[in-house]
Amino acid sequence: MTNATSYADAYGAWMRDPEAWWAEEAKGITWTRQPDKIFDKSMGAFGQWFAGGMMNTCYNCLDRHVEAGRGEQAALIYDSPMAGTVKTFSYSDLLDQTAHLAGALANLGVTKGDRVVIYMPMVPEAAIAMLAVARLGAIHSVVFGGFAAAELSTRIADAKPKVIVSASCGLEPGRVVKYKPLLDAAIALSPHKPDACLILQRPQAQAPLTPGRDHDYAEAVGAAAPRACVPVLATDPLYVLYTSGTTGRPKGVVRDNGGHAVVLWNSMKMIYGLDAGDVWWTASDVGWVVGHSYIVYAPLLRGCTSVMYEGKPVGTPDAGAFWRVIAQHKVKVLFTAPTAMRAIKQIDPEGKLTREHDLSSLEALYLAGERCDPPTGIWATELLGKPVVDHWWQTETGWPITAGFRQFGLFPFKPGSGGRPCPGYDLHALDDDGNVLPSGTTGNLSLRLPLPPGCGPTLWQNDEGYRTSYLSDFPGWYRSGDAGSVDADGDVWVMGRTDDIINVAGHRLSTGSMEEVLASHKDVAECAVIGAKDELKGQTPIGLVVLKAGANRVEAEVCAELVALVRERIGPVAAFKDARVVARLPKTRSGKILRASIRRIADGENAPVPPTIEDPTALDELRAVLGG
Repeated sequence: MTNATSYADAYGAWMRDPEAWWAEEAKGITWTRQPDKIFDKSMGAFGQWFAGGMMNTCYNCLDRHVEAGRGEQAALIYDSPMAGTVKTFSYSDLLDQTAHLAGALANLGVTKGDRVVIYMPMVPEAAIAMLAVARLGAIHSVVFGGFAAAELSTRIADAKPKVIVSASCGLEPGRVVKYKPLLDAAIALSPHKPDACLILQRPQAQAPLTPGRDHDYAEAVGAAAPRACVPVLATDPLYVLYTSGTTGRPKGVVRDNGGHAVVLWNSMKMIYGLDAGDVWWTASDVGWVVGHSYIVYAPLLRGCTSVMYEGKPVGTPDAGAFWRVIAQHKVKVLFTAPTAMRAIKQIDPEGKLTREHDLSSLEALYLAGERCDPPTGIWATELLGKPVVDHWWQTETGWPITAGFRQFGLFPFKPGSGGRPCPGYDLHALDDDGNVLPSGTTGNLSLRLPLPPGCGPTLWQNDEGYRTSYLSDFPGWYRSGDAGSVDADGDVWVMGRTDDIINVAGHRLSTGSMEEVLASHKDVAECAVIGAKDELKGQTPIGLVVLKAGANRVEAEVCAELVALVRERIGPVAAFKDARVVARLPKTRSGKILRASIRRIADGENAPVPPTIEDPTALDELRAVLGG
């Protein structure tokens, strides 16, 4: 690990000699064969890291910790209020189950380079399946459990898995979601058929097995001999993860083995301030990149204890669920989405439920997934009395682009900022011609090539699609698709996707800035601002707000106050005259507000139900409010 004692030292050392920096970080990983080159610029779209090196990600997550005498340490704590279960797996337990599942997959013909689709709920077997596939040198593709059959089928058709690992059902508040009918329908729709399926039978719903294709998970694992790790090249794929909301051909982001292991191992200490033995909880889902990186791989690479939670921030059973998990498992750092904090804030705005739990173990709260509005960040900071750090990254990067760094001491709290660039990222805001903009000016947030280790080097079997999507707009740069600015201190302000910059009578305005103002109102729990078509001005902003529980106000009065607030803080140029109260906002299962769908409804266009939506009826409610 770098000897830097401050962020400035660390970032400066990386800037002066990137290869030396990453060569030092790579010492944290166990290599079967050392890399020939730290960076080979001749490989791929922009070059690849640790070329010629050989290793196995599963070995680095499990075997080496057991061999070092830490087998009895807790590796994974499964906490499911949905199933009424709490179960702890030591590193030895997790290694044993992973090695036997690897044996079961090998018995079904899975070898190095084969693909395995994992379609599972938040159960330990989902993480074990990921590790077992990696153990064999194969490539996993996790599809969010409960995705519709049509979406699952496109991913099966693109990845062409030899085997699919699934479960009989998933659990949602008040209902059991049967997965097997969705899986059967997806396989029927797909031109590619897997050789076999492994089905985990959960007690809440048993699934009928298709003879000749389907195998009982427990029986197959019980009959298998454990398999050893298969070394792979650092540049070989570890997984393919399809980005949500894609249309047409799925966009499968590829993650390689070596760079991914190096940066995730490093990030646990540098960004989050944790090391071997520390308890860490990422409240997300293994179906998303956050779950891949920070439920499974990063904490296990570092030797931490990772909490895996099958539940919700509210309703399982109440808005104190997160505080109960932190207290019960002595969590040091929680990583979740801003929407989870807003959901808790809406139900328990005074934070009364925190008083029922001992939160003394908690040292910091990290937020990502979408920008945290300043009022929510301030609320969480005052409630917990601990640092609250918003940070920004993407499926494509696989680890944070910007953050606060507990290893070096956190930066001064700036509500609304996503922190400063991690060593590895040369980040700037560009104008539409690709010129670097002065500090404080909003533009296209972009990363100078080459990207650091851990970032997706390509799309699955679609190199040209990768170049077109990310590299062609600004030669020499990766275009993130997000809009924002970098201030004079180097702090980055991410204001939303570039298509959330609206044009009102020739003025380019950020809907994120307007949302920040609406969220500051004392009665607003969460909000969204979209730009609707306007014949005169091009676009005009509409604000949708959800009120806090107990905010017994006349809606028209609140809306008038919101319009006045935007006029006061942004000015008449925003042309903000339309605020409406709604019962809820449509969201993805990962908590992101579906602003594009809201915009289409406001414009009177057809708004298909996205496959990632949490509850499709939320769109119907909006149509009534917006008249779409």
